[in-house]
Amino acid sequence: MEEGQQKDLQIFFDELVQQKIEPVVFQPFFEQIKDKVYILPGTKTFTLSEDLTSEIEFIISLGGDGTLLDTVALVRNKPIAIMGVNFGRLGFLASIGREEVKTAVKAMAQRTYVVDKRTMIHLDASIPIFGNVQFALNEFSLHKRDVASMIKIHTYVNGEFLNTYWADGLIVATPTGSTGYSLSCNGPVVFPDSGSFVITPVAPHNLNVRPIIVPDDNIISFEIESRSDQIICALDSRREIVSKNVQLAVKKENFDISLVRLSENNFLQTLRNKLTWGLDKRN
Repeated sequence: MEEGQQKDLQIFFDELVQQKIEPVVFQPFFEQIKDKVYILPGTKTFTLSEDLTSEIEFIISLGGDGTLLDTVALVRNKPIAIMGVNFGRLGFLASIGREEVKTAVKAMAQRTYVVDKRTMIHLDASIPIFGNVQFALNEFSLHKRDVASMIKIHTYVNGEFLNTYWADGLIVATPTGSTGYSLSCNGPVVFPDSGSFVITPVAPHNLNVRPIIVPDDNIISFEIESRSDQIICALDSRREIVSKNVQLAVKKENFDISLVRLSENNFLQTLRNKLTWGLDKRN
């Protein structure tokens, strides 16, 4: 842990005490910081999603976007809002800067925050994969294995053939995920409340293939051909290796995730800050 991070963490826990907010700390994180940051004796911890009771109103994710995605897998369908404080690098989801930790804690105490509802994507498969966390906030993706040759992904929308993608993989991103992996593969930026999915190929063999946006009330299904017997399936940062014969379909999840932001931070401001839009002197 960097010295600056340690200092900001101490400010965070001190402000919780100041605002009379009683924290419950994720056990692995507690073990990591207990000798570096002063936390009140008797502070409770939790380990599993099942430990998150109705008494817990917020979860604060201290890290980058990857940490926040791990937090989503813990919260699941519970009515718990997530506040992302960016201790990482880019931070589209964890949009509150770590220099704002005192402001963020005060906003929680005074109820001066804004809650955004974000849609999720749900995976159905012909074999059991991803346990009981078959959803993602950012994206579902398919990939070829390691150094295997490209795969053919036959893609259907509501059972009607859309296209066969000859590619290294394919991404189906939510609007939230449009600024993640999909964006790095030349996918479009989509507003969080646009009610859509973005289908983006990864390194397509056919150069006339482009990302496509479909309404999120559609079911998108796949059949895969590959010289390798196995492919990789991913939900956000979680991955599983499965048989190429698996049948897969994605749809909108039947519950949302609540993300907390400070009232002055909105999607356009985050876009401008993270993508440095408007900084060109010609503008």
